[in-house]
Amino acid sequence: MTSYTLKDNIKAFQYGNPIETNSIVEEKVSAKLDLDLNIEFIGGHGHIFIDLKPEDIVYGLGGNLGGINKRGRQYESYCTDEPLHIEDREKLYSAHNFFIISGEKSIGYFIDFPSRIKYDIGFLNENYFNIEIFGEDFYIYIIEGDNPKEIANKFLKIIGKSYVPPKWGFGYFQSRWGYRNKEEVLEIYNNFKKNQIPIEGIFLDLDYMDNFKDFSISKEKFDGFKDFTKRLKGDGLYLVPIIDAGVKIEKGYDVYDEGIKGDHFCKDKNGLPYEGIVWPGRVHFPDFLKPSTQKWFGSKYKILTDCGIEGFWNDMNEPAIFYEESALGKAIEYANKSKGKDLDVFSYFQLKDNFSHLANKDSYYENFYHEIDGKLIPNDKVHNLYGYYMTKSASVALKEILEKRFLLISRASSIGMHRYGGIWTGDNSSWWSHLELNIKMLPSLNLCGFYYIGADTGGFGGNANGEILNRWLQLSVFTPLLRNHSAIGCNNQEPYIFSEENLKNNRDLIKARYSLIPYIYSEYMKAINNYDLMFKPLAFEYSDELSKEVEDQILLGNELILAPVYKSNSKGRLAYFPENVLEISFIKEEIYLKGKGLQYIDYGLSDLKFYLRGNSIFPYVESARNTEELSMENLNIIAYVDKEANYTLYDDDGISYDYLNDIHYETHIKIIKDNEDYIIEIDNSNPNIKNISFKIIDSNGNMVNKLERV
Repeated sequence: MTSYTLKDNIKAFQYGNPIETNSIVEEKVSAKLDLDLNIEFIGGHGHIFIDLKPEDIVYGLGGNLGGINKRGRQYESYCTDEPLHIEDREKLYSAHNFFIISGEKSIGYFIDFPSRIKYDIGFLNENYFNIEIFGEDFYIYIIEGDNPKEIANKFLKIIGKSYVPPKWGFGYFQSRWGYRNKEEVLEIYNNFKKNQIPIEGIFLDLDYMDNFKDFSISKEKFDGFKDFTKRLKGDGLYLVPIIDAGVKIEKGYDVYDEGIKGDHFCKDKNGLPYEGIVWPGRVHFPDFLKPSTQKWFGSKYKILTDCGIEGFWNDMNEPAIFYEESALGKAIEYANKSKGKDLDVFSYFQLKDNFSHLANKDSYYENFYHEIDGKLIPNDKVHNLYGYYMTKSASVALKEILEKRFLLISRASSIGMHRYGGIWTGDNSSWWSHLELNIKMLPSLNLCGFYYIGADTGGFGGNANGEILNRWLQLSVFTPLLRNHSAIGCNNQEPYIFSEENLKNNRDLIKARYSLIPYIYSEYMKAINNYDLMFKPLAFEYSDELSKEVEDQILLGNELILAPVYKSNSKGRLAYFPENVLEISFIKEEIYLKGKGLQYIDYGLSDLKFYLRGNSIFPYVESARNTEELSMENLNIIAYVDKEANYTLYDDDGISYDYLNDIHYETHIKIIKDNEDYIIEIDNSNPNIKNISFKIIDSNGNMVNKLERV
């Protein structure tokens, strides 16, 4: 074992010769340290054993099922195409191996390892946290602090600042697997305009491609794609196409031919390009762990940027494999042998499972290899890095090609990828349980460095109705990525699809989102720059016992408490407020005082409610049909002030990289209660803000309106 220190007294311990994941950006300095952690090596695997006390809460692990507190569950960290997110699933699309144990004291742990890790967090025995690392070569980082928030801050510093999309990436996006041609896309856009619903862009699923081939455009369904894209962008609408990991095997297809010529594909055990089956049929997988392949594949995005595209959606990059031909052959052979036989129950199960378990078998990932420093390494040893490096290849190339910010999201990820793109939480379903999961996953993802995040609003699989879409929007208007996405074969779920009443509710909610963008963008950028969390559990700000228990309410920034409704047929919900708050009924333009404690809140489908903490300030603007038309000229402020409140509104040009050089705008607002009046101090560098209107409420519910010229 070799030990190191990093800044903020973070300790690192190296076992064996780990494959570098580049998750950590801070330099490690050699030091002689003792590891206060029980680690054993059994059968080539590292095992970590941690005692859990009854009061211990386990935060983190990013994009996983379960609550904010991960205790009492089992997890497997191994990026997997898992479309059915049911309760007993142990793994999803990402590998986020950072967690915090918080009880009598708080300690953070990051296991830097690119392959499979299994976690038993008090599942088999509530008193023990057992971790199995499928190898002997890894780093362990240990981060101490007075509380989970401090630990998170230290961890976020050593993994580097998160990706920042253009400001238009904070608008509303519509998507569906099944927008079959440009006429259908145009029809969708025209329906938004007809119904006066703001929209920023439309995501294009596989339908736009020529026979599911990356970086191709169907001439039959999307002829004149460049002119089509230009025309829509001129009207303020962005198109965001999907790119899959697998490259179709087809001579004469430029991406395939170049990949073969440049030796860019993963190999099989015989040294030949590995073959798997995904959407287009037989494919090769680019070896994204090779720098030369990253550069080559990234350069292919120019085919679409030359058509006016400025945003992309990387998918199927766990990588997903539908089947190998040999595995399908064995299944068919068994089926043929079973024909006409009197199958007992176990023979029948085997017959069925031979087909139902074809996709994403562990053995596939042992069958193909990456080239790392001249050595061939099987994918299963570095599996969790695949989506990371696919997205890095796109991000680095797009920065060079476009010379401005771009939108980029990925399905698979590991810590480190957060520097290159955002993520959505995968193929969820139109289930109320998945709406609840969406709430709880937001702070867990922030803890692992991912800020540009969001779920498929309304659910991807299954049939949504107007109620669940309505309720989901009441949460999603606060997430940086806001995308309504549904699957082919399921109900259409565009916001105008259902009843007239539902249309009105959805339109009002999406309009509200655009009013909220200045605040959301400000909190996003401040969280990144200050290594803070944008979404936090209540327990990160409040020390009372009930705050530790509440998982269906979260903090947004330092000002707002969100308490979404996530159950069908509900007219409201039970909510807990650790302090007196101001209820903002945003669409209805109503404000109420809410006292400290547990209470029922009325929350109908036609409103948007959130809660302003004491001595806090909330800014917003008038809505617009897209971010380009969003004006900061007239800024509105709601403030809940008992003594003194402060807020800094961050803004920048929304498109360039000037923010990296600290070129941005700040509007500092201070409100001081002075008997029955208020003293307002404004220090503003934003030339776009001309007027600020104030609604100031004190702890007795008294309101004062003021207008300040800037």
